[in-house]
Amino acid sequence: FHLSHKVTRVVPESALLIVLGLFLGGIVWAADHIASFTLTPTVFFFYLLPPIVLDAGYFMPNRLFFGNLGSILLYAVIGTVWNAATTGLSLYGVYRTGIMGHLNSGLLDFLLFGSLIAAVDPVAVLAVFEEVHVNEVLFIIVFGESLLNDAVTVVLYNVFESFVAIGPENVTGIECVKGIVSFFVVSLGGTLVGIFFAFRVTKHVRIIEPGFVFIISYLSYLTAEMLSLSAILAITFCGICCQKYVKANISEQSSTTVRYTMKMMASGAETIIFMFLGISAVNPKIWTWNTAFILLTLVFISVYRVIGVVLQTWILNHYRMVQLEIIDQVVMSYGGLRGAVAFALVVLLDVDKVKEKNLFVSTTIIVVFFTVIFQGLTIKPLVQWLKVKKTEHREPKLNEKLHGRAFDHILSAIEDISGQIGHNYLRDKWSNFDRKFLSKLLMRRSAQKSRDQILNVFHELNLKDAI
Repeated sequence: FHLSHKVTRVVPESALLIVLGLFLGGIVWAADHIASFTLTPTVFFFYLLPPIVLDAGYFMPNRLFFGNLGSILLYAVIGTVWNAATTGLSLYGVYRTGIMGHLNSGLLDFLLFGSLIAAVDPVAVLAVFEEVHVNEVLFIIVFGESLLNDAVTVVLYNVFESFVAIGPENVTGIECVKGIVSFFVVSLGGTLVGIFFAFRVTKHVRIIEPGFVFIISYLSYLTAEMLSLSAILAITFCGICCQKYVKANISEQSSTTVRYTMKMMASGAETIIFMFLGISAVNPKIWTWNTAFILLTLVFISVYRVIGVVLQTWILNHYRMVQLEIIDQVVMSYGGLRGAVAFALVVLLDVDKVKEKNLFVSTTIIVVFFTVIFQGLTIKPLVQWLKVKKTEHREPKLNEKLHGRAFDHILSAIEDISGQIGHNYLRDKWSNFDRKFLSKLLMRRSAQKSRDQILNVFHELNLKDAI
């Protein structure tokens, strides 16, 4: 795949792997009529997802991410709740008209399905958007939303699953309040666990440094899972914090080892996930067909994502300095790829409580294949046709860094004088706090001296001259 540039220009790797998985699954099925290999939720959540999310957090462009955090949170929280509620309620409304025939499901079952099908998959988004090279702001908003909406999706999923378990007649206002509170506890708790583990750093034993980074990050994931908090948020923020403090403390050789090992593990996990998504579909026992339900699910998730993005962007553009244009909104609407997260959640359903589990599984597989293969294949031509601003892959020059740093100080000074606390002022205050306290506490002396970017560039230039 990587040797043939004609193929890579047209077909995303994720789509090709799913097709290859279907082909391999077909061979296995033809040989012994048993689905030998399936993507189980345990394997996905405990072994395949952590390296991908850690890689995403560790190489996250922090300034871009935190600069657009408000927008990302709006799309991730309000957007996901909107998609889940509207999809579930619309499917239930159509079901009541009788178009879908008889289904052994109530309103809560449809809302449960709506919550899991609203999971925009960071793995699928990363796989497609890294190949498209859209501009940084657009990429960070779509990718950040897909990463953080996991917390909302999993909480909504758990809330509706518990409602289904206790029965619709026992769902009271108190239960709903508990569900809302649990969302904040799960997401904030997961974030704090990740930050706590990121600060456990090693200084002396060089040989185990790379392993230590991976073990500590994985421990944050397991601890959050054990405490029923958001494990993905835990390992994401663990990676984000490791990027600055741990990277500064470890040697250059260890940093290189961590970087390449992380990329290799993430790439391997992505390959396995998409292959197994294809293989898992070749199992006649899980297939239940209902044309109206499947087609309407595809229509509703697409239509409501567009409506949600347009409404939220209209609100956001009143507060954003850099406006999100119509073209950006089209790409964001189109970038809602579903993947293995939705599949793993639907497979977790208990068939005794959710009678139509097989229909939900079949529909989820169709949705995943449609979004990853069809939208994945057409997003590159769409971006080129719309002339979306692309990203430039280059290191900023020393002059640009100097001017950028100067503008940061000027903007924060203007906010300070005018008495308007904006993100420039807050970033400046955080930088001062970090320099005075956190860095002194968490970084070695030698790392503190060399952490200034401009001094680093100066040092590199001197080193080149010396060589």
